[in-house]
Amino acid sequence: MKNRILALCLAGAMIAVTTACGAGGGTAAESSVQTGETGAGQETGGTDAEQDAGETDVEQKAEDAAEESGQTGTEQESADETDAPQDALDAESAGAEEEADAVQETGVPEITIEKCALEDGVDTTAIEFVEKMKVGWVLGNTFDAYTDENLEDEMSYESYWCKIDTTKEMIDAVKAAGFETLRVPVSWHNHVSDDGNYTISEAWLDRVQEVVDYAMENDMYVILNIHHDNSTNYMYPSQEYMDQSKAYVKSIWTQLAGRFADYDEHLIMESLNEPRLVGTDYEWWLDLNNSECVESVKCINELNQLFVDTVRASGGYNAERYLLVPGYDASVQGATNQYFELPKDADGNENKILVEVHAYTPYNFALQAPDESGSTNQWSVDNAASTSEIDKTMDALFEQYVKNGTGVVIDEFGARDKGGNTQARIDFAAYYLAAARARSISCCWWDNNLFSGSGENFGIFRRSECSFPYPEMIEAMMKYSE
Repeated sequence: MKNRILALCLAGAMIAVTTACGAGGGTAAESSVQTGETGAGQETGGTDAEQDAGETDVEQKAEDAAEESGQTGTEQESADETDAPQDALDAESAGAEEEADAVQETGVPEITIEKCALEDGVDTTAIEFVEKMKVGWVLGNTFDAYTDENLEDEMSYESYWCKIDTTKEMIDAVKAAGFETLRVPVSWHNHVSDDGNYTISEAWLDRVQEVVDYAMENDMYVILNIHHDNSTNYMYPSQEYMDQSKAYVKSIWTQLAGRFADYDEHLIMESLNEPRLVGTDYEWWLDLNNSECVESVKCINELNQLFVDTVRASGGYNAERYLLVPGYDASVQGATNQYFELPKDADGNENKILVEVHAYTPYNFALQAPDESGSTNQWSVDNAASTSEIDKTMDALFEQYVKNGTGVVIDEFGARDKGGNTQARIDFAAYYLAAARARSISCCWWDNNLFSGSGENFGIFRRSECSFPYPEMIEAMMKYSE
């Protein structure tokens, strides 16, 4: 199409990086770099500053909903809460126009990272399952859309943030591009009865199932979850609200497990999305010296256990399908601290519980707003300040889980567009996936269908046209997810 960036493979520009797993899962990077011209307008240099070591986890994400509420975000806001609806109004039209002005040369870097070895004698079934998921695409800002004021037509929530309904043609195009996994985030609270039973609207559940089936017909893996229902009215991980939270989680998962009981292992159920103490100073900062935070981690353990017990008791494929559970705010720290516990599974199931993590790292490149101090639009595979945070994230997850047989899925990652920094984003996506796959971790790119404006422009698939505006980014993602 005439408005698409002309992306040309960069002849003569080769970046070779070798990273070997060290003893105990550490990495030692040996980089030899040969670069030619980077192409007009491209910024592929190192980051402005290396992030603080304590800020490597996804608790640094920026919460899109803060724009609507008037909050000024902390360093730990969430990328998957909406910039929409206002920013999405121009996402389809203005985005394409902005791309028309620039012709950019982009290319896929050459990266080699040595595969990390599991512990001797470890059951590899779960690891092999996760590896088959390869790279995924998240249907963001869609069924997860919500509002404090119920819309007159509940079916309009689907397009409330992203401004377009999902079609089979879209999911077919995502599959044809090489994505093996579709994550379908769903907020249920605008679609349940108000009698305390939390009965899901039949029409809403039917529509969610219809889109799940689009992916199933393409032999894709599908992740289905409870998304933006983290509030004191529904699910809130504190002792004060535990009775209510358990009632809500059990009701939703009883209904979902019943509806999808006959779906095979391609359907993966995810208990909660970024459970956290919303509205507190600790929403995106897990302080393990604070009793509220420790209590919240233990509450999340209880809710994850309730989720597992509820799904397993519902029969069909649910007795043994793979289940995903997060720690506090789905961060790396939330899943690796001393208080987090994986749920106990039913007898006979080994390593059927997978760990869910979100990691937009390094934060100052991947997620931080361009106009904030410390933000950078530059990323380079030959700069330790760029790659080290990714390596630390992957090493932490490999050491605690993967090498011992527990599967890990990073089902949200990405880097927002910052002034057309396409080459930097290609290099980032390539290295991120190469680093993850070397440690047998699969990843899903967060796509909120935003391409322009002041919001978090994570879009890589233009839904209105069923097209990918950044073809080399897709090429890189496919190459390094093998």
